[in-house]
Amino acid sequence: MKLEYIGLSELSGSLIVLEGVQGAAYDEMAEITLDSGEQRWGRVILIDGDRVVLQVFEGARGISLENARTHFTGKPMDIALSREMLGRVFDGAGRPIDGLGELFPEVRRNINGAAINPVSRQYPRDCIYTGISAIDGCATLIRGQKLPIFSGSGMKHNELAAQLVRQAKVAGEEGDFAIVFAAMGVKNDTAEFFRRNFEEAGALQRVVMFLNLASDPIIERILTPRCALTAAEYLAFDHGYHVLVIMTDMTSYCEAVREFSSSKGEIPSRKGFPAYLYSDLASLYERAGMIRGRKGSVTQVPILTMPNDDITH
Repeated sequence: MKLEYIGLSELSGSLIVLEGVQGAAYDEMAEITLDSGEQRWGRVILIDGDRVVLQVFEGARGISLENARTHFTGKPMDIALSREMLGRVFDGAGRPIDGLGELFPEVRRNINGAAINPVSRQYPRDCIYTGISAIDGCATLIRGQKLPIFSGSGMKHNELAAQLVRQAKVAGEEGDFAIVFAAMGVKNDTAEFFRRNFEEAGALQRVVMFLNLASDPIIERILTPRCALTAAEYLAFDHGYHVLVIMTDMTSYCEAVREFSSSKGEIPSRKGFPAYLYSDLASLYERAGMIRGRKGSVTQVPILTMPNDDITH
C-alpha cells in the first residue's frame, strides 16, 4: 500500500512542511507529485514530533499548499553506480547530463557513506605523481591521504585542477587509476572549460565528472561531494581502482551549508556558518584512505578559495 500525505501545512522558499507524519526518518527521500502530474524529489531535513520539513531539490516554484501529494520512500538518497561511470558527466545529484542516456547500475549506494574504521585502515606508503614540482617535491600527494590547496584571489586554481587531472598518475604499484572530479558552484564557462580541457587532453575516459553550476539549487551543491565520494569508494573498494578525488570549490560548498542552515532558522556561529560545519567537513575528508585487504585507495585534493585572502575564513 502506498501512503500519500495530501497538501502541505507550510511553504517557505524551497522548504515544505507537513504535519501529522508518522515514521519518517532524517535524510529520508520523499516523492512529491503535483496535480499536473509533475514529480519532484525532496529530502527530510528536520523532524519535530509529527512535523516534518523537506528540502525540495527542484525548488518549490509551482507548489501550493493544496496541489501537492507527498510519499515517503523509506530510504535515504542513493546513487546508481557502475564502471560505465568513467568518461561520463553528471549533475550535482548524480544524474547524467552528457546526453549519453541513463546509467545501467550494477549497484545503488547511500551517498552519505561512512568514515573508514581506523582499525581497518592501511598505512599509506606510496604517492601519486602530479607532474607539478611544487607538490611532488615539497608537499607530496600520498595515496590514501588528503592534500588541501588554498587559493587566493586572482590565483588560477581552476587551471591547476585541470592540470592535476591531465598529469596525475600512480607511482610504486600497478593498478587501474581513475579521477573523480567534483565542481561546486561553478559558472557555465568554467564548467565548459573543464569538460573541453579533459576531452582535448584525452583524459576524460578515466574521469567521472560531477558538475554543480552556480544556478543549480544549493541542496545539490551539498550533495555533490557526497555523490563524488560514493562513486570513488565504489571504484576503489569494489573494483580496485586507485582514485583521486578533486573537489573545487569547497568554499562554495561551505557557503551552501551556511545558506541551508539559515533557511532552517539555526543559530549561526562564526561568520554566519553553522556550528556543525567542521564536523560536516570531517565527514567528507575522513572518507579518504585505504582499507586493509582491499586493493584500491581514495585520495582527496580539496581546493578552497579564500575570500579577501583571509586564510582564517
